[in-house]
Parts: sequence; C-alpha cells; structure tokens
Amino acid sequence: MITTILWDVDATLLDFLAAEKAAIKKLFQEFDLGECTDEMIRRYSKINRSYWEQLECGELTKPEVLVGRFREFFETEGICSDVAEAFNERYQLCLGDTIVFRDDSYKIVKYLRGKVKQYVVSNGTVVAQEKKLRLSGLGELMDGIFLSEALGVEKPNVEFFERMFETIGPVEKDQVLIVGDSLTSDIRGGNNAGIKTCWYNPDHKERYADVKIDYEIADLHEIYDIIGTGEWE
Repeated sequence: MITTILWDVDATLLDFLAAEKAAIKKLFQEFDLGECTDEMIRRYSKINRSYWEQLECGELTKPEVLVGRFREFFETEGICSDVAEAFNERYQLCLGDTIVFRDDSYKIVKYLRGKVKQYVVSNGTVVAQEKKLRLSGLGELMDGIFLSEALGVEKPNVEFFERMFETIGPVEKDQVLIVGDSLTSDIRGGNNAGIKTCWYNPDHKERYADVKIDYEIADLHEIYDIIGTGEWE
C-alpha cells in the first residue's frame, strides 16, 4: 500500500520544455540577442540536460550548472558569453511564468489530497520552483516541499531523502513512492533511499540496466492504478 508520494516537478507535474522555450525566447528579446529559433532551443536543451546529469553524478556544482550551460550555449551560437550570469538570473524568474500541466496533473494531485501524503522533491532552484508551485496552485496541495538548494544536497544523493524523512517524520519506506521522469535523479534517488519508484516515461525512452524501476507509466493518470484509488477522469 502506498501512503506517501514524492513528486518531481519539471517534466513530471509541469511541462518544463514549454516553460523553458517561453523564458529563453522572452530573454533573447530582453537582452537584445537577436532571434532565438526552435532549433536553437533544442540545442540549448541538449546542453542543459548534459549539465544537469553531471550535477546528478556529482561532477558539477549547482552554480556551475546554472551559468555554465548558458555560457556554453552562447558560445555555440556565436553570442558573447559574458551575459550568461545575468541571463541566468532573469531566467530563474521567467521560468515560472509559463504553467502547463502534464496529464491533468493538478486535478490528479488535488484528487489525491487527503488520500495519501504528497511532497515535492526537486533539484530546481528555490526561486524558480517556488514561483511555479505558487502560480500553478500545486504548492498549496502538497503536504511539504523539499528543494535540493534548501536542503543543501541534490537528488539522487541519499542524504537528500534522509533530510526529508527527518522533517516529515517516521514512515514505512515500502509505502513511499517517488514519481519522476529522470532515471538519474528521481529513480536512482529512490533506489538509494530504499523506496519504491515510478518512472514517468511518456516518450518511451530506453531503461538503464543499473536502475531498478518498480513501475513505469506513460500517463500520470496511471498513478491511480498503482496506489489503488480513484479512476481515470
């Protein structure tokens, strides 16, 4: 029986790519950097993913990721990279301006409120995530919010989850389920913490051999079947 759900935010509850695209295009105009095409956004997304994966492996720090990804992106596009730090500061604020729910995630979280405990577990910055959770309304539906920047340690490090459990109190780990799109941070983090894992994989990506996945779903509504409550709406 699942009594506690740990939700990832970006690319799980919320459409991160839509927010990312809107924020970058807006800031290209604000910083007078010229046109930002969809192809440029795709190149940035690839660079960004690489930097976050290095963070999750302990190869980079959060500040190195936040500024370094834009510095490399600008250099790739032939844009002066001196603006990277200022661009990132504005990006953190703009990222929460576009709210797009994945698979009726708001309705799902709202329906589950009171039936199970629900917490946010995210590696996103405090500035960006607090704004997203406030504007989306998801924050007020949660029993708690745990951000790596505030905890001082990133997923998938087991310390992230240990510090979280210290706050929420005693819980049977076999009754805790983490739901997220990232094998490297969410699912591996769940493995490290000894809790159940649910990989949200709408794009049907390949599994990693060294990661244990208890459940795999392509639509968030499938969470009802896993925890045994509710119906597809």
